[in-house]
Amino acid sequence: MDFKELVEYMVKCLVDNPEDVEIHEVEGEKSTILELKVRKEDIGKVIGKHGRIARAIRTILNASATKLGKKIVLEILD
Repeated sequence: MDFKELVEYMVKCLVDNPEDVEIHEVEGEKSTILELKVRKEDIGKVIGKHGRIARAIRTILNASATKLGKKIVLEILD
């Protein structure tokens, strides 16, 4: 399973400017970091009220990563 594609699909469905969604994958020894970058006007749509949407995306990522014995961290960059 490609976690980068999973996050990209979910985020592109949320934002107004899907062509500006960028995800960089940083492989670590024990974990993988996904750095998500969207336009300033779309960042609120990705984070959601009180961080609910961001937490939901992270929950889906962690559930699918745990199944494979991996650790995935999603960072939303400004």
